[in-house]
Amino acid sequence: MARIELAPEIRDDFDRILDHLTERAVEDAPGRIREIIQAVDVLEHNPLIGRPVSADTRELIIGRRARGCVALYRYIEPIDTVFVLAIRSQREAGYGRS
Repeated sequence: MARIELAPEIRDDFDRILDHLTERAVEDAPGRIREIIQAVDVLEHNPLIGRPVSADTRELIIGRRARGCVALYRYIEPIDTVFVLAIRSQREAGYGRS
C-alpha cells in the first residue's frame, strides 16, 4: 500500500476551493472537501490510476462537471509514495504554481 504525502501548498488549494464553494452557497462545502480527500485516498491502493501528464506526474480526476476537481501528483515507486502536489477545480485554467 502506497503512502500519501500532501504538499504544504495543498492547504491553500483547499482554502481556495472552500472559499469558492462558500461564495456559490454550495450546500455542505466541507463535505465536498471530504469527498476530495476520499478520492485521493484511492491512490494508496492504485497509485497509477491517474492519467499521465508528463514523464513524472499524473492527474487524478475527481468527480465531474461542476463538482469536478483534478489532483496533480507524482508516484515514486522505489519508496512506494504518492506526493500530491496540487488540487484544482476542473474549470480552473492551471495549478497556479509549477
